[in-house]
Amino acid sequence: MNILVYVIVACEIGFWVLLAGGLALRYLLGAKRLGLAVLASVPLLDVVLLLAAGADLARGGAADTVHGLAAFYLGFSVAFGHSLIRWADVRFAHRFAGGPAPVKPVKGTAAYRRGLWVEYARVLLACAVAVAVLLAMIVFVAADGSAEPLWGWIQKAGLVAGIWLVAGPVWGMFEQAPRRPAVESPSAGPSMPSAWPPSSSSA
Repeated sequence: MNILVYVIVACEIGFWVLLAGGLALRYLLGAKRLGLAVLASVPLLDVVLLLAAGADLARGGAADTVHGLAAFYLGFSVAFGHSLIRWADVRFAHRFAGGPAPVKPVKGTAAYRRGLWVEYARVLLACAVAVAVLLAMIVFVAADGSAEPLWGWIQKAGLVAGIWLVAGPVWGMFEQAPRRPAVESPSAGPSMPSAWPPSSSSA
């Protein structure tokens, strides 16, 4: 198995270790500066993976699926890493430091649809970074005649962007906000006939 596979797995594990460690230092142990420093070191994992992928190709390794996966991992890590850290930070602060509760937009609302477009913008950034890394591999380090699989991964980037567009923001445009159940007035009682109560003369 290509050693790059182990590097990708190690980077993924390292991300969650640094994330959990940084949040624990910040909120559980009160070491805010140290916790922020640990969280700020997360992008170094991307640098390690990029160097490992480049070094593998530079020493004569044939480009294959692993290098495509590495490029996509880098792209999505760059595009979603910061937002994922912020997502975890809000929930950790709420759970352990009395911070405000996280707010989740209701499906079908304007805020929900706006969030889908923001997410799709990150997907486009991820695909752009992945394509840039793949092109760099093709131009600078891929051996002659071994770059064809990398071109295939560039096509996959376009496919991912297209599918996400349809399944994300476009689909979200047709989702409706849930209807709120009708709430009866507390003073409202059962309907009565117009002759109720009976007059004393009819008794």
